[in-house]
Amino acid sequence: MDAQITAPSKEGPAGTVAVDILVVGAGPVGLYAAYCAGFRGLSVAVMDSLPEVGGQISALYPEKLIHDVAGFPAVRGRQLVDGLARQAARFGPRLLLDQQADTLWHTPGDRIAVVSRSGVRVEAGAVVITAGIGRFVPRPLPGAAHFTGRGVEFFVPDPEAHRGREVVVAGGGDSAVDWALALAPLAKHLTLVHRRTAFRAHQAGVRAAAEAGVDIRTNTEIEAVLGGATVDGVRLIDRASGGTEEIPCQSVIAALGFTANLGPLESWGLDIVDRRIVVNSRMATTVTGVFAAGDITEYPGKVRLMSVGFGEAATAVANAAVRLDPLADLFPGHSTDGDQRTAHTRQSDNTEEKEARDALRDR
Repeated sequence: MDAQITAPSKEGPAGTVAVDILVVGAGPVGLYAAYCAGFRGLSVAVMDSLPEVGGQISALYPEKLIHDVAGFPAVRGRQLVDGLARQAARFGPRLLLDQQADTLWHTPGDRIAVVSRSGVRVEAGAVVITAGIGRFVPRPLPGAAHFTGRGVEFFVPDPEAHRGREVVVAGGGDSAVDWALALAPLAKHLTLVHRRTAFRAHQAGVRAAAEAGVDIRTNTEIEAVLGGATVDGVRLIDRASGGTEEIPCQSVIAALGFTANLGPLESWGLDIVDRRIVVNSRMATTVTGVFAAGDITEYPGKVRLMSVGFGEAATAVANAAVRLDPLADLFPGHSTDGDQRTAHTRQSDNTEEKEARDALRDR
């Protein structure tokens, strides 16, 4: 039986954002859900704790080639996110970025209210959760907290920002190697530092980095980040010999992995198993009016692929639309139908213009 959550004691601020559907999570699946809602003529807002759309792809591997999206033999993460964002933008979704969804409850009018940690309140007829693995926080680089944003970064949203710099990338996973490969052509010099003797990343990527001229230091750690107002170097320590070396750099990319959790979502009354939200075949959760799609969902036979998430987003939005209007058709129609109508309208408009020009000429 579906559950309903009653309002918390504190009230949300004035200036509520009112939409038909609120999508929680602006990753690829969330962006596609926004498109699906807009295609049906529904108003939609998208809320995400990150400052940009794209989720893990934008934050961790925007330059990495993705090979398992239908229709794309290979597409870079950044290009895929850009395409999804433009596809959704056609219908004007309200983007609420850098806003972590915090509390949820049902209003007396059978609407759902969600308030972010910073106080942004949204009221929607339905909610679709597309939060991936949940909120992820990068593991810190020891002793470098005061340089965060002043040379020490955990993500690389814009590789061009590091052009001409001496760059140090710390980490041994795929993200570290991917960043090294992406930045090597732009950097004046790039050093890849890993505390172990062997990388967790695919060896093909490590070989490619070496061939690209990356200075690879294994069994080595960053002992200290050096500088004043900004980073101007690091001190490396060889874990075997204990010897240290200071090298100049203006950028340090700490690709040390991240921790993930569902955060406030765990207090929403959802049925959660192993940090996944249990849904049925309609992508409905156990909370009335709340649906979910993508990696965050759990059901028998679940396959965690982005392509599967896209289908789940379409299913979730279609069933949310029926909740908003029980007389609505579950099937949204084909996107080509809209193109055909547009073409027909354009043809009619052109015919009328031609007839008008002919009439003016005959006069």
